[in-house]
Amino acid sequence: SLVVLFGATAGAYGAKLGSDERELILLVWQVVDLHSKKVGTLHKSLVKADNLDLSDQCREVSGLTPEGLGKAEPLDRVLQQFSQLISSDLKVLGRSSYTLCSDGQLLIRQVLHPETSKKNFLLSDCFYSFYDLRKEFHTCYPSSATVKDQTIKTMAEYLGLGTDETEEDFGVWQVKTMVAIIFSMLSESCNHIFTEPETVKYKYETGPCLLLASFFFFFFLCSSKSETVDSETVIRARGLPWQSSDQDIARFFKGLNIAKGGVALCLNAQGRRNGEALVRFVNSEQRDLALERHKHHMGSRYIEVYKATGEEFLKIAGGTSNEVAQFLSKENQVIIRMRGLPFTATQEDVLGFLGPECPVTGGKEGLLFVKYPDGRPTGDAFVLFSCEEYAQNALKKHKEILGKRYIELFRSTAAEVQQVVLNRYMSTPLIPTLPTPIIPVIPPPYTIATGSIRDCVRLRGLPYTAGIDDILEFMGDATADIKPHGVHMVLNQQGRPSGDAFIQMKSADKAFMVAQKCHKKMMKDRYVEVFQCSGEEMNFVLMGGTLNRSGLSPPPCKLPCLSPPAYAAFQTAAVIPAEAALYQPQALLPTTRTPQASAAAPTVTYYPAQAAQLYMNYTAYYPSPPVSPTTVGYIAAPPGAVAAAATATHTPILPQPGALVRMQGLPYNTGMKEILSFFQGYQYAPDDYNGLIQLSDQARSVLQAPKEWVCL
Repeated sequence: SLVVLFGATAGAYGAKLGSDERELILLVWQVVDLHSKKVGTLHKSLVKADNLDLSDQCREVSGLTPEGLGKAEPLDRVLQQFSQLISSDLKVLGRSSYTLCSDGQLLIRQVLHPETSKKNFLLSDCFYSFYDLRKEFHTCYPSSATVKDQTIKTMAEYLGLGTDETEEDFGVWQVKTMVAIIFSMLSESCNHIFTEPETVKYKYETGPCLLLASFFFFFFLCSSKSETVDSETVIRARGLPWQSSDQDIARFFKGLNIAKGGVALCLNAQGRRNGEALVRFVNSEQRDLALERHKHHMGSRYIEVYKATGEEFLKIAGGTSNEVAQFLSKENQVIIRMRGLPFTATQEDVLGFLGPECPVTGGKEGLLFVKYPDGRPTGDAFVLFSCEEYAQNALKKHKEILGKRYIELFRSTAAEVQQVVLNRYMSTPLIPTLPTPIIPVIPPPYTIATGSIRDCVRLRGLPYTAGIDDILEFMGDATADIKPHGVHMVLNQQGRPSGDAFIQMKSADKAFMVAQKCHKKMMKDRYVEVFQCSGEEMNFVLMGGTLNRSGLSPPPCKLPCLSPPAYAAFQTAAVIPAEAALYQPQALLPTTRTPQASAAAPTVTYYPAQAAQLYMNYTAYYPSPPVSPTTVGYIAAPPGAVAAAATATHTPILPQPGALVRMQGLPYNTGMKEILSFFQGYQYAPDDYNGLIQLSDQARSVLQAPKEWVCL
């Protein structure tokens, strides 16, 4: 038997059903006996939503009102009545089993499953298997419209059935018409058989992506870098809470089928989650449905969903080693990550810390210590547990003491294991070094200003896909007042657009006019904030500081000389690589820093190999997972650039990269004597090196705090 099912929400209707995250307000169904071609009673049930504010489209199409819905039952009770009424109808027809049949995928995958997941109650098994009438119809009638273009009305018109929707109540006509279509498909001329229902996965399957069956390749994953992943099956989710796990992400996409091991949490340079994840679905149809959940909510946060490529997925989840593959070969395990372990901790120490209430799968084989390339321990480890109960017991030991250190525990994923263990916290720099200069060019007449004149504007909230052309189109007629090479895209530490940009205008008046005209103007689907600022403020943000209504906030970096390189103010001829010479000058974005020693000193502009994008001197510092300390990774300037800058400006700088160490976690009463005693046996710089670092009053006050010291 089939149960023909139709539903509607308080928001969008038709092809956009469920895309606006609105609640279900109507269910209509009827049982159909495929053998006797008899039908049961047609049932219509209103559903009381938490938010009874109906969209204009919903009011117009359905004719429902908030007053009428206010008297209805909530969804959980309606679903109970649904099961009871179907059981009664099946008994009357002499049947015992049934499968749902709906008009397309949206009602079940995009409405019922997500809504019940958010409201924390389970759907019955019947909602995990259903027939898509559109697909079945196209199989029966191949010459009809494509599945994507099918509707109940077009299918009825193709068969010559009546299509006057005004004769019946909303929902009743749809179900009656679907039943008539099914009977036409069961006629002798077609004799269609319903054999392959759509399925919804009960739960997300963790583990590495599909181990190869061959014994000889047992330790190599199918998603290794030599393999390919279909780009039409991958999305990028952005804005995730830091503590979210792969199971949380799978719950966000409830109703859609994610490939086994298809959730890869992205990490920043310090091995901590950055709020993004790549998700791989079983096919492109599921991926397209996932894109419709753009800006749906996970708790109080909205999640952005974008297309991604198979190559991006492989960079995060692909590749493995024998050690990692053997660790992950035990399927259906819960993975817990431990952080802050003493460097001398052994497997026995970790097992003793977890105790008998948290038995580790396989004992010592269920532990994986993370080490640097030279074999030194990082203080991290991954642990396997056979069930959720054991994992929960382990998480209760969060911040308990092992040795003299407290240990952090939080959930992890197979992809995170691969990233952390293989990349060793990304020991290679994220920002590439400068390309080799090839073709000399004339230095540009305009450089980044450093004065207090407010002749610049800051664009905040740009779409992440926005490029230079989009910004110029956004500026409109004001583009004529932009200085040559005056558009500066701000990138984050991963080299991706941060949503900010700075533009140098020809005068403060022009900047003021642009800020007034373009503030909160739309670019694509987002409004962009435009603020007037000075060149000094712009430089401050490009160095890692923040600019807001309350003024300037200093960069997270304690010392100016530890900032990522600016690649400017060197006494050599300006250069540009051969690849960049193919672009028009308007597409090239220089980044320069005016030397403080002499305003007349010549400057140099370096262009990236891909001239349309520039690795700005701006770093986004991501919070770490819950209760984890945040650290900052610094990227040293090229040695040649440092030497050139020293010669040009006659400003003393550090003699070589790596001359500084940072000490964190010191007792508050620590003094100079204790620090020197701590470094006994190591050669440190003499006192006259203290004069090599120029500090602002603000930076000096930070350095004088006893909690943290920076040593030469």
